[in-house]
Amino acid sequence: DRLITPAADPAPFRRVRGTSPRSQEALVTSTLARPASDAPAKNPDRPPRRIGFGHRLSRWDLKLSPYLYISPFFILFFVVGLFPIAYTAVISFMDWDLVRNSGEFIGFEQYTWVLSNPKFWIALRNTFSIFLLSSVPQLIIAIFIAAMLDQNIRAKTFWRMGVLVPYVMAPVAVALIFSNMFADQYGLVNNFLASIGIPAVPWHSDAFASHIAIATMVNFRWTGYNTLILLAAMQAIPRDYYEAATVDGAGRIRQFFSITVPSLRPTLIFVIITSTIGGLQIFDEPRMYDQYGTGGANSQWLTITLWLYNIGWGEWNFGRAAALAWILFIIILVIGVINLLVTQSVVRTEGSRGELTRRQRREQSRAARERLAAESAAARSSEAASTPKEDVR
Repeated sequence: DRLITPAADPAPFRRVRGTSPRSQEALVTSTLARPASDAPAKNPDRPPRRIGFGHRLSRWDLKLSPYLYISPFFILFFVVGLFPIAYTAVISFMDWDLVRNSGEFIGFEQYTWVLSNPKFWIALRNTFSIFLLSSVPQLIIAIFIAAMLDQNIRAKTFWRMGVLVPYVMAPVAVALIFSNMFADQYGLVNNFLASIGIPAVPWHSDAFASHIAIATMVNFRWTGYNTLILLAAMQAIPRDYYEAATVDGAGRIRQFFSITVPSLRPTLIFVIITSTIGGLQIFDEPRMYDQYGTGGANSQWLTITLWLYNIGWGEWNFGRAAALAWILFIIILVIGVINLLVTQSVVRTEGSRGELTRRQRREQSRAARERLAAESAAARSSEAASTPKEDVR
């Protein structure tokens, strides 16, 4: 018996029982030898593999499937949104006949009639009055309620669901309830005012009083909706900002105006734009404010959309109604752009990402990724250079 120690490896190997020394030397040699590669040799003359129809179909699915997923929305928008808007623009230049379902082109005559009618300016005044009386207090109250719900209070889920209850109520039901509350003689509001010594308010005969009553209905319905949107934006603000401000000695009010409000800038722009569109298109509340639905005997609460409805379905003049609809669209577009510019200038950017534009932020992010990739490649190359190569025999 003897120990077999190959020259290539100084480590001792014990003899395997039942084998001769030559067999053990062959066994050790065969074990230390590198196994041959099982990969087949590449044939340079092999023709290129053809891409089958299934592979092409999968590539088409990868490229076209996102467009197919979003196509139902655009198809539905084209059918029920874009096409009626374009068709309304065509009708606005015609004297449309409902019996023959055709019209005669008369140019801008319908627009001239609308702009020269005194009712248009009365309706425009009433629309802006109700819009200001509803939108401004609504946003202020919504921000305040959202700030309260963002605190650590008990039964937060109950209160958050409670503010949304008026929004799910039917607009007709809300209008009927509030029209009875603001009745001139036997309304709940006037009875309460009389009990504390204040004379009754003519909620239907006075124009400004009727605007306050209708704006109250709008605020009752939409304040909770805007509150939840603002609350979701407040919860997305990093809490580190508030902790750092508390360490620096800032109080709750200073934190609200220096951190919360600037961080809500994108959400405030969205809420203001949607409130502008909804406020200038108000229809349900003025329509249900009395039993006639014509905007009052002296057009005290006649809005543009209510007058549009009376022209189209009361006088059956769809050409003038279409012209009024396009004038309202232009007004909403102009007011929306003004609101956007005013909001961007009034709401500061403190607490946000900085004064850089979106394009500059994308360029900085791309440069940071390229710098990180270059550093990683340099680290890998230096690590490979420092590692000694093994001598394989």
